[in-house]
Amino acid sequence: MSRPGFVLEVDDRTPPLVVHEGEGFRLERFPLGTRVVYPPESQPGIRDVAGAVRHALEHPEGSEPLRALLRPGMRLTIAFDDISLTLPPMRKPDIRQVVMEEVLTAAAAAGVDDVVIVAANALHRRMTEAELRDIVGERVFRSFYPSGDLYNHDAEDPDNLTHVGTTDRGEDVEINRRAAESDLLVYVNVNMVAMDGGHKSVPIGLASYRSLRHHHNSRTMVHSRSFMDHTKSHMHQSAWRMGRMLAEHLKIFTIETTVNNDVFPDRYSFLMKREWEWGIRDQASMLAAKRGLAMAPNKLRHNLFQGMRAPYGLTGVNAGETEAVHSRTVATVHRQQVVDVEGQSDVLVLGVPYLSPYNVNSVMNPVLATCMGLGYYFNSYLGAPVVRRGGAVILYHPVPWEFSQLHHPSYVDFFEEVLTVSTDPAVIEAKFEAQYATDPWYTHLYRTSNAYHGVHPFYMWYWAAHAMDHVGDVIWVGANRKTVERMGFRAASTLRDALEMASSSVGRSPSITYLRNPPHLLANVAT
Repeated sequence: MSRPGFVLEVDDRTPPLVVHEGEGFRLERFPLGTRVVYPPESQPGIRDVAGAVRHALEHPEGSEPLRALLRPGMRLTIAFDDISLTLPPMRKPDIRQVVMEEVLTAAAAAGVDDVVIVAANALHRRMTEAELRDIVGERVFRSFYPSGDLYNHDAEDPDNLTHVGTTDRGEDVEINRRAAESDLLVYVNVNMVAMDGGHKSVPIGLASYRSLRHHHNSRTMVHSRSFMDHTKSHMHQSAWRMGRMLAEHLKIFTIETTVNNDVFPDRYSFLMKREWEWGIRDQASMLAAKRGLAMAPNKLRHNLFQGMRAPYGLTGVNAGETEAVHSRTVATVHRQQVVDVEGQSDVLVLGVPYLSPYNVNSVMNPVLATCMGLGYYFNSYLGAPVVRRGGAVILYHPVPWEFSQLHHPSYVDFFEEVLTVSTDPAVIEAKFEAQYATDPWYTHLYRTSNAYHGVHPFYMWYWAAHAMDHVGDVIWVGANRKTVERMGFRAASTLRDALEMASSSVGRSPSITYLRNPPHLLANVAT
C-alpha cells in the first residue's frame, strides 16, 4: 500500500526542503509553522498493461465492446493526445502506443481497412516525425505515416474542418473533418491530472479557433474554479456542452488511461521522497545532482532535463462512453493525487519546474512559466484555492528572457508588444487577440513548421486569469527582475525578501502553505 499525502508543519527539526526552480532545484528553509503539502506516494502500476487494455476494450463503460462497433467497409479514425502529455514523457512503450496497437489489432480482425490516425494537437505545434514515432511506436508509425494516414490535426485547414453545429449557448462546434465524418472515432487519452480527458478531448483537441474561442477566453478562464474540477470550471462546462452535442452526431469510443506518480527516473528518485526520510544514497544523489547541474553549461543542463523519461506505471484504463469513462478516470486520479488541507493560507509558495505542456523539447519562456505557476499549479485544488483572496503567491523560477523562435514565434511579439500595453487579460483579449489569431505569418508557421498558433500566448495568459484576479501579490524568487516586471510581477532574491515585500498585503506573520510538487498533488481545501 502506498502512503497517502501528508501535511507537515515546519518546526525546528525540519530539514531544508526541495523547491523546484526551472532546470534545477534548491534546498530551502521555511519559516516555522509553514504548512508543507506532500503528494501521496506512487501507487503500484498494473503489471499486465496490454491485458488491462484488452479487458477495457472488451468490457467498456456504457457501450458495446469495441469489437462489436467494428465492421468491414467502415471509416475508423483514431485520435490521440499530443506531446503535451505526459510530463515528463514516459519511457517506451508509451501507453498510447499499447492502446493503439490493441485497437488496430481488433480493427484488422474485423476487416476494417479504412483507418486514419490523427494527433489531437488543436492549436499546439505540429509534432515532428520523431515525436510522432515516440508516441505511436515504430510499427504503427511505419504502417501509417508514409501513406499520410498518420498526421497532425490542422486547425487552419478549411478543407479539413467540419462545422457540426452550435450548442444551446450558441457555441460553434467545428472539428477535424475526417473525425466528424467517420463511422467511429476512437480517442486515446492520457490523464495526468483531473483537468484532462472527458469532453476536453475531442471538442478541444480536434477543434479550430472558431470553436476554441468560446471557452479559451479571459472571461471563461477567470470563472473556472478550478480547472481540476470540471463541474466548477466554466471552460470545462463549455467543452461538456460541445461534447454532448458531438455525441448526438458522431459515435465516439473513449479510451482513458491514468498513471502513477513515478515522475522521475531512478537517479532523481530522492525528489519523490520526504526529505527527513532521505538515506545516505538519497543525500549523495542530491548533492551530486545539485553540484553537477551547477557546473553544467546551460545547453547541457537543458538537454539533461529535456531528455528525462519518466518510469510511469499504469494505474487504470477505461473505455466506452465518454462521461461514464471519465468518472472512473477522475476517481483513479484522485486516489493518486488528492491531499486534504484544512483552510486557506495568506501565502502560497510554489516551485515551478523546467517543464510545462507547451515547452517539451523546447524553452520555458516567461509566459509559459507564468502559465505553469499561476495557471496549472495555482489551480491544483478542489473546494477553494489554497491561498485566500487578496493573499500572495511566491514562485521559484529564474524566468529568463528567453524564447524559442521555432516553437513560440508569436510569444516573442506578445511579450514585446502586447504586455507593454497591458497585462490585464480582458484588455489584452479585446485589443489584440483577433490580430494575432488571424495573422497570416503566424498561421503559415503553425501549418508548415513546428510553431504554436498565433493566438496561443493569449490562451496561456488567460490560464493565469483566475490567480491574478484572486491574489493581491505575485513575487518570483530568483527571477530575472526585468522579465517579471514586464509581466506586472515583482522579483525577490530570497524567500525572506519575498515575504518582506508581501507584508503590506499579508502582514508580518502570515500563514504559509508550500505545495511540494512535482510529483502531482491536488489539494482538497476545506474552508
